[in-house]
Amino acid sequence: MNKQLRQAVIAGNWKMNKTRPEAKALIEDLKPIAANATCGVVICVPYTNLETAIELTKGTNIKVGAENVHFEKSGAFTGEISADMLTEMGVEYVIVGHSERRQYFGETDETVNKRTKAALNAGLKTIICVGEMLDEREKGITEEIVGMQTKVALLGVTAEQLKNVIIAYEPVWAIGTGKTATAEQANEVCSFIRQTVAKLYSQADADALTIQYGGSMNPKNCAELLAQPDVDGGLIGGASLKAADFGVLLEAASK
Repeated sequence: MNKQLRQAVIAGNWKMNKTRPEAKALIEDLKPIAANATCGVVICVPYTNLETAIELTKGTNIKVGAENVHFEKSGAFTGEISADMLTEMGVEYVIVGHSERRQYFGETDETVNKRTKAALNAGLKTIICVGEMLDEREKGITEEIVGMQTKVALLGVTAEQLKNVIIAYEPVWAIGTGKTATAEQANEVCSFIRQTVAKLYSQADADALTIQYGGSMNPKNCAELLAQPDVDGGLIGGASLKAADFGVLLEAASK
């Protein structure tokens, strides 16, 4: 982390977990733990928990995000939620392009770009996920894949809008598998993403960009990962579902 240039952010991605009573219990446990964090604290929760989360986090340092957003403002898109619907509720953040959305629900680099622009145009802070598959890493094309995903996601995004973007590097082979990129591997790709953004915008814009690592970050490995100069926090899955575990990550990112 380089806190002189940019904010470290720990964002929980609850995925398809927690009923409303369970969400309330987790948030109540999390509030005192998060109160002293100096990093950004975000919980991205299922749509059904958004109102609960927004109400319970009022007056705290915890920000609320959604896990996805559609790219159209309204229309015949059964089951989808628009950016305006999220902002009207008071949602501040949204995840776009998570590997599970790409893998299971047909997300492409182009639809990720459309969702990114819709979210930013509505005033949402947008966490854009990029990352390679295991066979792509083994073939030595990680940079080509991650570079392309980053470039396409940011097409049409202005330098001013970039201030509301976080990029999360999530190697697909490390999500939910218990496998984790080494701290050096994570930093190498995060540094490459920063270099890519510098070419698209400017070095100052790239230096100000928060780049998270996601992919089985947990209480045991977070300190080593967060000690890397280009890893500015994490997008956290499993460890975000237990207040104590999430608290360890917040503490590490606050140092």
